Amino acid sequence: MPGQSPNDAQMKTTKILVTGANGLLGQKLVDRLSGRPAVEVIATGRGGNRNPNSEGYAYAEMDAVVQSEVDDVMGLYSPDVVVHAAAMTNVDQCELKPDECWELNVKATENIVRACEKVGAKIVHVSTDFIFDGKEGPYSEKATPNPLSHYGRSKWAAEQIVMGAQVPWAIARTMLVYGVVADMSRSNIVLWAKKALESGQQIKVVDDQFRSPTLVEDLADGIIHIIMKGRTGVYNLSGPEQMSILDMVKQVADFWKLDAGLITPVDSGSLNQPAARPPKTGFIILKAQTELGYRPRTVREGLAVVDKQLNLFSLG
Repeated sequence: MPGQSPNDAQMKTTKILVTGANGLLGQKLVDRLSGRPAVEVIATGRGGNRNPNSEGYAYAEMDAVVQSEVDDVMGLYSPDVVVHAAAMTNVDQCELKPDECWELNVKATENIVRACEKVGAKIVHVSTDFIFDGKEGPYSEKATPNPLSHYGRSKWAAEQIVMGAQVPWAIARTMLVYGVVADMSRSNIVLWAKKALESGQQIKVVDDQFRSPTLVEDLADGIIHIIMKGRTGVYNLSGPEQMSILDMVKQVADFWKLDAGLITPVDSGSLNQPAARPPKTGFIILKAQTELGYRPRTVREGLAVVDKQLNLFSLG
């Protein structure tokens, strides 16, 4: 058109719908996306909006398990991109309630994918290291999944549904996510360990499971890079360090100057948890670093971020 700037096409608004927007990752994504130029955000979740920051985006109640609700919301907003962050992530509860787990992690993903196909939206699906058996970590994006738990099997089944989508797709695999928002629906390892040690509790922590702890801000930024750079395929988005759960909890004690003597190392078998855990995962994140410019923080740096936010939210 006459007078149109060459950059006008680049300024087209991108409509991004987030499922699971009341969770830790969901709230971070909404907060970080809603302040960006040329981005329209639609946050969705079961029940009302729990994010104290309610400005700069739309919120719609949507249960991803109910196809009609998904179709109605997706039809109303017609997003360009859907970030599917909603999931049942309590590993032991997934083992004890396998039907509920399958419904929330697999059926819901199928509903989201079908709705994306109807409106032509790209899907960015959040997955987990628990799709692996933990025998050969750290893992690259090309590693072969072999889940040990019902949770892991449900997330691998969901990945396969996404990979078969008739729209562009990306999968962001992550692990051991920690961080804080003003309205927490559930705790995470950092907040649990800090609270327990501050109250003088003796805690048992496994020393035979190895992960790459991931600050939620870094995960959210990695997903945003996938969207903004138009990337597709599988990306590992985790922290840069591999360590035992025990070592991570010791870092929590050291950072906040708490009594590490309250921490008792145990092996996984002694806890009698319903679900099996992969002993050694961790991710190779070179692809995300190279293609996305992904720069995750160390655990020490991540704890400093959490500390500032706890003070800000008066949760510390």
